[in-house]
This record gives sequence, structure tokens and C-alpha cells, in this order.
Amino acid sequence: MNDVFAVIMAGGSGTRFWPLSRSVWPKQFLSLAHEQDSLLQQTVRRLAGIVDNEHILVVTSARHADATRAQLPELPPGNVLGEPTGRNTAPCIAWAAAHVSARNPKGVMVVLPADPYIADEPAYRDVLRRAIAAARSAGLVTVGVTPTRPETGYGYVEVGEPLDPGVERVVRFVEKPDLYRAQRFVTSGNFLWNSGMFFFRADAMLAELKAQLPDLHAFARGCAERLASGGDEAAFAAEQYATLTSISIDHGVMEKAKDVRVVRGAFGWYDIGSWTTAYELAIKDEHQNAVLGMVSLIDTQGCYVRGKVDKVIALIGVRDLVVVDTEDALLIMPRERAQDVKRVVEDLKAQKADKLV
Repeated sequence: MNDVFAVIMAGGSGTRFWPLSRSVWPKQFLSLAHEQDSLLQQTVRRLAGIVDNEHILVVTSARHADATRAQLPELPPGNVLGEPTGRNTAPCIAWAAAHVSARNPKGVMVVLPADPYIADEPAYRDVLRRAIAAARSAGLVTVGVTPTRPETGYGYVEVGEPLDPGVERVVRFVEKPDLYRAQRFVTSGNFLWNSGMFFFRADAMLAELKAQLPDLHAFARGCAERLASGGDEAAFAAEQYATLTSISIDHGVMEKAKDVRVVRGAFGWYDIGSWTTAYELAIKDEHQNAVLGMVSLIDTQGCYVRGKVDKVIALIGVRDLVVVDTEDALLIMPRERAQDVKRVVEDLKAQKADKLV
């Protein structure tokens, strides 16, 4: 697949994983399930046999570019693009499209978030291959994950008529629904979770940007011209980036495009969005406790405990807690309150404790 390029979006901050995740060391650099590799490293590793390392681009924050290169020494250093400022996913993809277009205008882009967990990697690779094949001939393609529950934290994709084996037309994208609508979506069988994975040729995306987001198209064209002529593309990007429309690729392009297709996937996809998800994916003992580090548990059930090897954490007579201990912070909360961790980060910022976030 010499015409295939991967674009990994790694610009998140991961405030829901405080205190392990910090602004200088965000979620994608962490190992949050039972894997040893970080989420970012797992995302790259899963591309083996599909995309050559020389064709894998990672778009991240400029402040995280060096750490990204350190985690992924197998990639050429120039394949890590450091955004001067966060502008959502559409500018990120426009910038990457310029780089792909400079190498191969009809190159197929496989756009992936950096931080999902995939349980069934062979099935995942099969879906990627089908989506790549569809993107070579179609306009824009996404992967929809078969829902296993009425989840209100995910967006959905409504599917229409079948077009090719395993490929269907997208009727619409739907924002995160309330529980009643989510239940209806799952019961109908016509809705899939929006995985945030997108597939298209570089020229197809640039044409959509020209029609939908002309400032991003002009930016991408300017980057491509400098790449082709040997100009200072990095300086041009740094100068232009803050002026670009800040919008997601979903809202800016995918929802407006006339011909979008979806490939169904069932491969154990998890959007690791909180310590609750990390607990669900972790290996547990007979009392449903998941532990990492030196831990002593007495009459304790359903807890996620993450500490260090040189300091013991002891829990007695408690249930369903999350305990995360680092050098300078300690988090203790009920598992059901995991979404409130971001409030701690907001509170610390208000106290001007910037070193702790």
C-alpha cells in the first residue's frame, strides 16, 4: 500500500486522567490499560503491515513534539508536525493533507485519533483495509463502531443503503444524544458510534476544504507550495495557524459533504475517556480490584488503585474507589465520579497551581 498515509491526531490534553496526565504529559503518552506501550505507541503499532513508518504523520502540540518523537523513534523526525496552537481537528487534517499531497496528490489518508483502545486488532486491521479500499474510489469514508450499549457520551452515524460489500451510505452524523434517543438508536440497528476515524484521498479532502473551509484550503495550498519549492513551510504554518478557522472535521467537512460512506466495525473499540474506562479495561483480581504498584487491600472490592513500587497504598473496607498516587498529587474518588476529575484541574488553575496541572 505505497499510496497509503496515516495521520494520527495527538493534540489532546486528557484532563480527565489527572494526576497522571498533565499539560506537559497528556493522555496519549500514558499506558492506561494492561498494555506496556502508551496509547500513542499502540496506535502506531497497529498500523504495521498497512502503512509504512515513513508514511505515518503525527500532528500534535508544538510543546509535545519532542516527546512524541522520543516515543516514536521509528518515525522520521519530520513526520511529527507540531501545531503552534490548538485549532481543533479540521486545521490539523488540512496541514497533514498538504504534506501527503506534496508526496502523492492521490495518496489515501487514514486519519486516526491517538488514544483509543482496540481489543481485537486483527478485526481492526481488516476494517482499515476495507475503508482504505473504499476511499480509493469514493469521496469520504468513516468507520462506525457497532454499539454495545446506549452510550450518551459518543456521537453517532446513521447508515443508509448498502453500496459495496461492507460499505454503506452515511445518512447523517448525530451529536451526543440523551439516553432516550441513544436507546432508540441502538434498538433501530441503523446507528453506529462515530469512531473519529476518517479515510479519503488527499485531493478529495483538499477539494472539500476548498468548498467548505476556503481559509483552510488556502493554508494547505500555501504549505504544499513551500514543501514543493523547499521554502520555509514550518515558519509559514507558525505564522498562519492562529488565524485559521477552529472547527472539527466532523462539523466543518464530514457533515456537509454529499457523498460520505461508512464501514461497520466491531473490534472492541474503547474511547478511554476517564478513569472508569481505565478500570473497565484493566486486569482485575477475584474481588474485581485493578491495581498497579505496591498495594495492600483488605475487605476491598471494585477499586482501581495506581501507585508506585516504593510506596505502599493500603485500602480497608472500601468499595468502588479510584485511587491514583503520584509524586506530587493524590486522587481519591468514587468510580462513578470519574468525569469530575476535570473540575479538580479547573480548581487548581483557579488557585494558580500551574505546576500541578
